Amino acid sequence: MLSTVLIIDKRKELPTKYKKCIDTLEANTVIARTLKDGINAIQNLEPDMIIVSDSIEESLVGFCEKIRALTYNTRPVIVALSKSADYEDRICVLESGADDFLSEPVNIEEFKTRVRAHLRRDIESNLDNKTLLPNAKYVRKSLKRVLVSNSQSVLLVGIENLNDYKEVYTEVAADKIIQTFVAIVKSALDENDFIGQLNEKDFVIVTNRFSAEKLAEFLVFAFDTVAPKFYSEEDAHKGYMVLKGERYAGMRANFVSILIGGVLDNFNLISSVDVLLERLSAVKKLAKIPSGSNYAIERVRLTGVDSVIAEVSNKNVYIYEPDESLEYLIRTALELQGYEVQTELILESAIQPAVIVLDSGENLENLEFLRKLKSLQNFVNTKVIVTTTLHNKSAILDSGADLYLPKPYEISDLIRWVEFFKA
Repeated sequence: MLSTVLIIDKRKELPTKYKKCIDTLEANTVIARTLKDGINAIQNLEPDMIIVSDSIEESLVGFCEKIRALTYNTRPVIVALSKSADYEDRICVLESGADDFLSEPVNIEEFKTRVRAHLRRDIESNLDNKTLLPNAKYVRKSLKRVLVSNSQSVLLVGIENLNDYKEVYTEVAADKIIQTFVAIVKSALDENDFIGQLNEKDFVIVTNRFSAEKLAEFLVFAFDTVAPKFYSEEDAHKGYMVLKGERYAGMRANFVSILIGGVLDNFNLISSVDVLLERLSAVKKLAKIPSGSNYAIERVRLTGVDSVIAEVSNKNVYIYEPDESLEYLIRTALELQGYEVQTELILESAIQPAVIVLDSGENLENLEFLRKLKSLQNFVNTKVIVTTTLHNKSAILDSGADLYLPKPYEISDLIRWVEFFKA
């Protein structure tokens, strides 16, 4: 992980000497020759450390007080350099907000050791407790630097179905999946790349634009290769999990996978970190497939600059229920909730319902139709709720159903499941 250090010093030789020393610590160092340039760099880069000398146009005490007020959210380490060795000067500067005070000329090895110690402490204070990756606060700061530099690429990686896995296999097992994923990513990054954690299941990777797509391809392959080891033999053979508990019992859940959305460049059109994260999230959604990991990369637009991809909500529901009175109740309840209910299914249509409510038949004869349905490309995103009086959960879920719902059931429960799958 590259830290960013800002040196504010109007002299010519010494700041260059300090920069060469800090560069050996694998930190990104920026020099500002004027106080105005220094303030601009602080606002744009949000550096992890500011090294300021008393050569600037303002007193060190006044500068430290101003910077502490300006950076109360980000809290960079401030190291003051001064030609003074006076005890009272040290006390005043440290009380005004500096974290360290060094009298010049400084021993270069001591300077290097102090900078390393401060950066290490700053990094450790911004790590997630479980993964030991930089937390959301540090991620946002790093993305802000990407927007300024416009020379790197960003990948947003989400671990899908992690909550479902946790319900079936416990939180400890879910933590092992996260740790395995982090280990895979770290093995593929070089020293100039960055990985941070937005939340439990979303991660941000900053890398160079030439290797971003290859990295995404490798992560998808590597994760899907090791993922089967996290399931029982029974689930691995079936190819899915069955959720437990009162609320989700009988629901089929896909295995854990990763989705990656990437923005390669063209950050000058992105106004803020929030806009960048929204765009990454939108690209990641484009990568979603029925099962397994996948990635999608946004490249420079040749046309349609500033175009927006609008997410269209599919509110179509198809019902097959032989009991006419029950079918009428379901249809009426769904229509009251704003759904468009279909009672005829055209297999060749390009636009298919978001959810199908299908009665299994008296002898589960409709499951063969369900298998055929699931094999069609235009039904890959359609969720199927199978209602049945025959309590054969395994047969129903093995046929491709997303939810096994035994009869009799409450209409309100069915509506809740339709809403759940539509979202």
